Amino acid sequence: MLIGFQNLTFEFGARVIVEEATWHITPGERIGLIGYNGTGKSTLLKVLVGQYLPSKGTVEKGRDTTIGYLHQDLLSFDTSESILEVAMGAFERVRELEKEIYELGIELETNENEKLLTDYTDKLHEMDVLDGYNIQHKTEEVLHGLGFSTEQMNKPYKEFSGGWRMRVLLTKMILQAPDVLLLDEPTNHLDLPSIEWLEKYLLHYQGSVVIVSHDKFFLNRMVTKIVEIYQQKLHIYSGNYEYYETEKELRIEMQQRAFENQQEYINQQERFIERFRAKASKAAAAQSLMKKLDKIERLESAGLERPNLKINFQMNNQPGRVLVSLKDIHKKYGDNLIIDKGIAEIDRGDKIALIGANGKGKSTLLRIIAGTEDNFGGERIWGHNVDSSFYAQHQLEALNLNNSILDEMMETRSGKTEPELRNLLGCFLFSGDDSDKKIKILSGGEKARVALAKVIVSKSNFLMLDEPTNHLDMHSVELLADALTKYEGSIILVSHDRFFVSKTANKIWEIVDHEIKEFKGSYTEYVEWKERMAKKAKEESRKATQVTKEESKKQEEQKSKQQDTAPKNVVKPRIDNTELKKLQNRFSKVEQELEQLKKERTEIELALADPESYKNVTKFAETEKSYKDINNKIKQAESQYETLFEQIMEMEG
Repeated sequence: MLIGFQNLTFEFGARVIVEEATWHITPGERIGLIGYNGTGKSTLLKVLVGQYLPSKGTVEKGRDTTIGYLHQDLLSFDTSESILEVAMGAFERVRELEKEIYELGIELETNENEKLLTDYTDKLHEMDVLDGYNIQHKTEEVLHGLGFSTEQMNKPYKEFSGGWRMRVLLTKMILQAPDVLLLDEPTNHLDLPSIEWLEKYLLHYQGSVVIVSHDKFFLNRMVTKIVEIYQQKLHIYSGNYEYYETEKELRIEMQQRAFENQQEYINQQERFIERFRAKASKAAAAQSLMKKLDKIERLESAGLERPNLKINFQMNNQPGRVLVSLKDIHKKYGDNLIIDKGIAEIDRGDKIALIGANGKGKSTLLRIIAGTEDNFGGERIWGHNVDSSFYAQHQLEALNLNNSILDEMMETRSGKTEPELRNLLGCFLFSGDDSDKKIKILSGGEKARVALAKVIVSKSNFLMLDEPTNHLDMHSVELLADALTKYEGSIILVSHDRFFVSKTANKIWEIVDHEIKEFKGSYTEYVEWKERMAKKAKEESRKATQVTKEESKKQEEQKSKQQDTAPKNVVKPRIDNTELKKLQNRFSKVEQELEQLKKERTEIELALADPESYKNVTKFAETEKSYKDINNKIKQAESQYETLFEQIMEMEG
């Protein structure tokens, strides 16, 4: 065991988060920590690392266990150092060694002391053992994987926004390679390519990983165990999220059946007691049964308890066939070109997911469509009878913090009465006096629900949604996806949640080479198409390599023929046959060696072209090094080949 709880109870004020919880994290586990919003997932991680102390029970931790904990509070860290320097801070011992080796090197220039020399050699050996000469390469690999460009590596950390800063800190934590990695909603700060990269990286991570996430796709691919906080208890399931869903349903069904069987038994016994306790001859038996019933540990009804958002998108008017047309859209920020010659159309019934890496212009394009982005070239033409509503990430911050929830809803000018708005807010889990709460005291998830309620009350026929699932738990994400699937209007949304996108979209937009590329089909079909294209490109690369190899072989055969063809009727000088034979033998060996080296290089090139190679960063670095080494060997062999060939030609005259 690395770390865990033993009979732990934790109370937050008067509220119990968990009671009598036992949970041990063992080496190599990948665990998803889940629960509905407000059940205490983040709080439990803080108890695990000692930020909060338990009310009862113990937190047990191995003496040498190291822990990395990624959470929102880390964003208070600030520095003028480059992001590369911040991330390389993971290699604390290597940085110390670099300094010590440098200082010893200077000292040894003037003082060849044997002790200094031994110390210097020992530190060089330790540096080698720690693979200290590759730390910059390793750091750049992870930063690239999480979406940073080469140009950004030396930019100051303080110039980046919160989401990008969190990626730098995640890089540092991954490189530190702690025994236990605790990640609180890491995918909230990542785009799809970065999530996929992190997924592959963590699948090969040597330590244990605990993840709080609402991304069902991520958990399904990543974890081997689910720990759920439910009804102040920890419920452990050995499997991924899909297994948990099936198993939980089965558990609840069995518990309900046991409850119903117990109720039937109790009712039967109570009827017997009621019937016979008035009779003297049966009074003792009835009394005995009453005592027996009192001792039974009563089971509770196992009906599923969860917060149910009641989302029902409605629309007042039917729009025309085309809602929005984009013609030759051009947008740049300074020298940074975002979109050029952007052409697209949103038709009635379209449910479009706008996907891709951060920085490609997804939110910018959404703002152009919504009409909130200025200074762009081209035309955005609004269709007939379009009523739109825009849910943007910044809208959570745009809520008036001093308003009550009800006041905020009243400002939408929806025409609804106060009782009607209170009823709508009840559907969003703000019941009774909750409607009078101030916005400023709400959690991120509660603010997201208010912003969603404002979108719904508009009765728009066209919704533009920018990351609507952030701050929602998995059940709420499912309910929102179901509501949007039933919605009769049109949608364009930006989201990194693959489950949500796969449930809602019937078209995929991606900004590629500054142009809007459209795929007509679901997200699942889009992924399958991308995989087919990648496989096709790999096959074409393999064929091209094979053609190059065959051409090289033909050239070598041609050279060999030229060597065999000597001019006739020419008197040749006497040849030293022994020396010539030696040269020819060496030439033949070099030729075979060169052919083998080229064959090995082709195999390495195929490995580098395979996306699977990038799953394991260490293995990728080794493959890349092998590629450089083999190229050097080929250069040396080719040089030797040419020299021997010239010597043989001279001897043969």
